[in-house]
Amino acid sequence: MEKVDIMLEPVRAFLLQVAAFLPKLALALAVLVAGWLLAKFARFAITKALRAINFNVLTERAGLDGFLSRGGIQTDTTGIFGLLVYWLVILAALIIGFNGMGLTYITGLLGEIVLFVPKVVVALLILAFGAYFARFVGNAVVTYCKNIDMQDADVLGKLAQYAIMTFVVLIALEQVNVGGDIVRQSFLIFLSGVVFALALAFGLGGKDAAAELIDRWWPREKKKDGG
Repeated sequence: MEKVDIMLEPVRAFLLQVAAFLPKLALALAVLVAGWLLAKFARFAITKALRAINFNVLTERAGLDGFLSRGGIQTDTTGIFGLLVYWLVILAALIIGFNGMGLTYITGLLGEIVLFVPKVVVALLILAFGAYFARFVGNAVVTYCKNIDMQDADVLGKLAQYAIMTFVVLIALEQVNVGGDIVRQSFLIFLSGVVFALALAFGLGGKDAAAELIDRWWPREKKKDGG
């Protein structure tokens, strides 16, 4: 009889562990289901709220929605915000569930992902408002140049828009810890090289081209009328 008890002891211990684990598993599943329902509601609420304040109009005018559409993405920027909130709630529910089961290693990994999602949200907001501001400045430059009869107004407007947009992208990348100082310094080196090359071109061999370009922007008739 003692031999039977000794043989059954591992089985008894295993059954006790299973009995202690099942309530934790049931609670984790309940938390996950509740989190899934809450995530669907949060996604619906965020999407409706953003559309109510015409955030989708801003992203459409900024060109972000068109960029996503050309990339084959079926939703717009507002939908992406809703999706990010959805997965943020799902990840929070998973953290609570795994933490209840004592799986601290998985909880730590999920916690790092959860901390990353708000950075993506902030980066998207920076891109949305920055792209809108860049397009607004570009259009303002085009309008001003056309009002003073300056040629190449569209080119100058695009240059202003792309210059602002470049800095916006750099700020957004910095929010998600992508590139950081390397990207920013590389851009500054590239910009400095372009400016230096243009200066050499105008200073050494581009005098005639510079004079022609200035004459196109500010015709001599205008100068005489102003004098």
